Amino acid sequence: MRILVTGGCGFIGSNFVRLLLSARPTWTVHNLDALTYAGNPANLADVAPQAGARYVFHKADIADAPAVERIFEEGKFDAVVNFAAESHVDRSITGPLAFIQTNVVGTAVMLDAARRHKVARFLQIGTDEVYGSLGPTGRFTEQSPLQPSSPYSASKTSADLLALAHFHTFKQEVLVTRCSNNYGPYQFPEKLIPLMITNALADIQLPVYGDGLNVRDWIHVHDHNEAALAVLEKGRAGGVYNIGGDGEMTNIEVVKMILSELKKPDSLIKYVQDRLGHDRRYAIDSSKTQKELGWAPKHRPAQGIKETIEWYVANRAWWEPLRKR
Repeated sequence: MRILVTGGCGFIGSNFVRLLLSARPTWTVHNLDALTYAGNPANLADVAPQAGARYVFHKADIADAPAVERIFEEGKFDAVVNFAAESHVDRSITGPLAFIQTNVVGTAVMLDAARRHKVARFLQIGTDEVYGSLGPTGRFTEQSPLQPSSPYSASKTSADLLALAHFHTFKQEVLVTRCSNNYGPYQFPEKLIPLMITNALADIQLPVYGDGLNVRDWIHVHDHNEAALAVLEKGRAGGVYNIGGDGEMTNIEVVKMILSELKKPDSLIKYVQDRLGHDRRYAIDSSKTQKELGWAPKHRPAQGIKETIEWYVANRAWWEPLRKR
């Protein structure tokens, strides 16, 4: 199996590359990454030399059609997993065009190249944010209406629909996943959990939007990636698969858990003006994925976040330079 992973130097993508290299020893993994601010070659510095010819890196932008064409021509891929995306909601509010370029145009370029080169499977990695905001009860299912509320989630909704259109129009074997909020090692420290950990370690204020009661369903990146691999290998073409961690927590609960683990005072918390269009609650129903594919999340947030804190404490040399970007 020859597989192309886009965004393989990012947080989730680099963890997925690690999973493939260890769990599928006969596969060759190609990694296409533009190495923007969140794409970090250091994420794979220890595994790439060990993998040898089984790991190939391509520096390119998924929206650069000529570059993508050359990579597909040389690679002869059996499968593509598209993690590459602009993913930070705050950045999408201040600069939405970059999100359209990467998440929409880039996905279209990748789908077209995969179709023309007769790639057997294409997995589009999506987000639960395409569903919008929930009330105090219920969970998103694969049948929930798509109601994106930020430029980021709108661009990811567009990418999902493009992928599914390729299945319906061209009979391309495309699958879509929609996951809840990931956490774990190698996450760029602009996202909630690593930002709070690294701020607390530096004894600087932890900014919390609004009243801190926005709810997210947290999933460990390793659980997400095992689900994504199961979808790639066993999912039904044209299918959408929700991936959730059964780990609903308010933002302020997460922040206070981090402070408690690091033995830092709650006085470091600083409530700040809420983000524009901030969705109140997400919760994922992943029963379809669990029943069809035999997958289930292994990490509970209390233990998973504790392990993540320990990783950031032990890997200052990895994250400290990133805080300056």
